[in-house]
Amino acid sequence: MTKRFEMSMMGELKFFLGLQIKQLKEGIFICQTKYLKDMLKKFGMENAKPIHTPMPSNGHLDLNEQGKDVDQKVYRSIIGSLLYLCASRPDIMLNVCMCARFQAAPKECHFVAVKRILRYLVHTPNLGLWYPKGARFDLIGYADADYAGCKVDRKSTSGTCQFLGRSLVSWSSKKQNSVALSTAEAEYVSAGSCCAQLLWMKQTLRDYGLNVSKIPLLCDKESAIKIANNPVQHSQTKHIDIRHHFLRDHSTRGDIEIQHVRTDKQLAHIFTKPLDEARFCELRSELNILVSRNVA
Repeated sequence: MTKRFEMSMMGELKFFLGLQIKQLKEGIFICQTKYLKDMLKKFGMENAKPIHTPMPSNGHLDLNEQGKDVDQKVYRSIIGSLLYLCASRPDIMLNVCMCARFQAAPKECHFVAVKRILRYLVHTPNLGLWYPKGARFDLIGYADADYAGCKVDRKSTSGTCQFLGRSLVSWSSKKQNSVALSTAEAEYVSAGSCCAQLLWMKQTLRDYGLNVSKIPLLCDKESAIKIANNPVQHSQTKHIDIRHHFLRDHSTRGDIEIQHVRTDKQLAHIFTKPLDEARFCELRSELNILVSRNVA
């Protein structure tokens, strides 16, 4: 890089904007342990009782208009801090985004949900992202959806994640813009979002001289795959926003290849709905969110 850019050599990168980087022979480990502990101390939660998951499996929130109001400034401050922590902690992405929806008028139940996330962080302060050396450099995407999961407006939640080999490089958990009328529709919208991200990453890799085609996009809903592969309009597709139909176009061109994956192998599941402890920990491990001492 020094041949192309004017640079000052400051030694090995170890700390940058709250991110701690450990460069090892086996790979690179990225975490925000110091930032996390400072955040817990700031909000008086460093000695809170630990808990094993950031949200119970039935933890869907609603407006709770009759509930007790809480300090908006404190609530928003916690949410902002947690959103920045998501840079190295994808395991809390869904839960933080769910709580962030209620910043306009947070109630006591929402504050309890946020505090549970902090209690989970007390239990797992040293988790971070592990990027192993020597892994295959294949681009692959996972797309999943929680149909009508939001209690407030019954919109579905899209969850996507993208890997280069075994390395998680991109992820998202987002409530869909419009109400889906079927599970297939919700899954198709999510697959469309994943496709857009994969195409952007494909172009970025091309800038580095790496060409990829027929990128696997894994979805666990057969009907959504059939919609993308079959040019005949299905009855379920008439309410899908037209911008998501580019998924079918790129599938036809061979840019991506939509494939079925068993539900128990769907890694994006962790970004769509609260899970029980066993399933949550299994997916967390599959995403290479590990404890630093285990990879040192």
